[in-house]
Amino acid sequence: MCGIIGYTGTKNATPILLAGLEALEYRGYDSAGLSIGGVGIVKAVGKVAMLREKVASSVTADATSGIAHTRWATHGEPSEVNAHPHIDTSGQLHLVHNGIIENYREIKDELIGQGYTFYSATDTEVLAKLIGSLYAGNLEQAVTKALARVRGAYGLVVTHEAEPGVIIVARLGSPIVIGVAADGHYVASDAVALLPYTNRLVYLDDGEVAILTPSTYQVKSESGTERQVVPETAAADIEVIKKDGYRHYMEKEINEAAEVIRSTVRGRVLTGEGRVKLGGLESVLPELRDIHRLTIVGCGSASFAGRVGQWMLETYAGLPTEVEIGSEYRYRAMLGGPGTAVLAVTQSGETADTLASIKRAKAEGLLTLGIVNVVGSSIARETASGVYNHAGPEVAVASTKAFLSQLTVFALLTVLLGRERGIMTEAAAGEILIALEALPALLDEVLSRQAGIEVIASRYKDATSMMYIGRGSHAPLAYEGALKMKEVTYIHAEGYPAGELKHGSIALLDPQVPVVALLPSQDVYEKMVSNIEEVKARKAPMIIIAEDGDKHASTLADDVIFVPKTHPLLQPIISTIPLQLLSYYVGIEKGLDVDKPRNLAKSVTVE
Repeated sequence: MCGIIGYTGTKNATPILLAGLEALEYRGYDSAGLSIGGVGIVKAVGKVAMLREKVASSVTADATSGIAHTRWATHGEPSEVNAHPHIDTSGQLHLVHNGIIENYREIKDELIGQGYTFYSATDTEVLAKLIGSLYAGNLEQAVTKALARVRGAYGLVVTHEAEPGVIIVARLGSPIVIGVAADGHYVASDAVALLPYTNRLVYLDDGEVAILTPSTYQVKSESGTERQVVPETAAADIEVIKKDGYRHYMEKEINEAAEVIRSTVRGRVLTGEGRVKLGGLESVLPELRDIHRLTIVGCGSASFAGRVGQWMLETYAGLPTEVEIGSEYRYRAMLGGPGTAVLAVTQSGETADTLASIKRAKAEGLLTLGIVNVVGSSIARETASGVYNHAGPEVAVASTKAFLSQLTVFALLTVLLGRERGIMTEAAAGEILIALEALPALLDEVLSRQAGIEVIASRYKDATSMMYIGRGSHAPLAYEGALKMKEVTYIHAEGYPAGELKHGSIALLDPQVPVVALLPSQDVYEKMVSNIEEVKARKAPMIIIAEDGDKHASTLADDVIFVPKTHPLLQPIISTIPLQLLSYYVGIEKGLDVDKPRNLAKSVTVE
């Protein structure tokens, strides 16, 4: 995970580095540090604000180059010693790194045998000292030689005091983007940190090394061949990243639900024809039309979105679909044969396990697709074809609006494939698309009721354990609801298909374990009511999310959250909002930083 920012140019580097770290803090906030050319290194444990305080009291000189890092710990606990940047034995080489060096112990033992001493528990210090041991007046060469010995994943940025203004950048499996501007050159692990300064971006590919100076940049392949690169123009608007008066990014992003759906759907729906047009899939549509099986791969919330997508595609498009967790699928003995397509779902487009899964599926000759929110991301470039969410930047660590946009893309994909495969009639498709166009207004209606959800949340802030249940299209939402509660409130919560409670988990129920039940009016409604009755018999407090007009919910529940009714295919999108708001308000009641939950990072770029 971790956030990286670097700059070399004509401006004062310090405010650029600090602002960049704050923009990247969602990637990790265990500790932070920066190296300023000609000034030195400053580190602090905790969030970037702690580093900013130390810099304000200790840095008096201006410098026009530097690198910085905000950490999500993998090797070694959060501490100043383990914080980046790390140095070589001379103290002149400074390095920041995102990723994992898998053979660091082997290299460390070798260097110890040569007389090197180590002070941290990190793999990054090993890399810094390895590069330093190979330095002979040319930093680029030293980095290249060192990386030839390294196994694992890295996005790294290196400087050396003997080469002022020079920044060496390298990437393998961990995102790195370069910003090109009139005042110099920037580098970061995410374009969001660069957008205040430039929208001209160069994305490094795996195995590439870049050399930045105030006036030039070069990109070279593993073999040392220079790649001529024309910077891409970023489409994202930095203004959308501001809180706009909301207390938290999570609150803002939940309340953007209606606009997110509009953006996801815009230009893709031909209601009068009962068709969907997904331009990113046009090139593979003949092949996609004839597949026998679809495997959806994701991690965390993305995998739960995939489970909802599975229900949509099997129910309405007649396409056999399975959902795999990226960290397991990448190691499966059999990924599927001819006629199988693999669809990666990821907000960041950088999730390490999902990316590795796609690379393996691609190597085995399977059709690879992506549902990705970040343009130019690794998975967007690695897959044969795909669909962008168009949800806009998502800053809060817990995914909300991106999850909604993923569900919406799955609804669009379902109509597309249902029509292309001859399973869905024009009339049936038209009904779904009319409902889809009406969906933003219904989401606004749900959001207008959030004051009532806040009151309900206040009653459960002291819970230590919760359970979420659902069936059919809403069983995956039970998993997602529980995940949100865990992420932002630290309350232990678990999601279950409601019919599974009897097979062990019901033993956990008592008056101290609230249960959130999802009760849409689908074909398993009566079964779900029975499952709720089983919970009530154990005297567990019951929160029900039900559709407007439901006649049973109020008699069964201690608290009811009513939501508007829509087409069954789209009902999971509406039902998601109360789950997000419930977690958000419980977190607020507990006084927690809901945007930056402990131990988490937005983009998981390590295995």
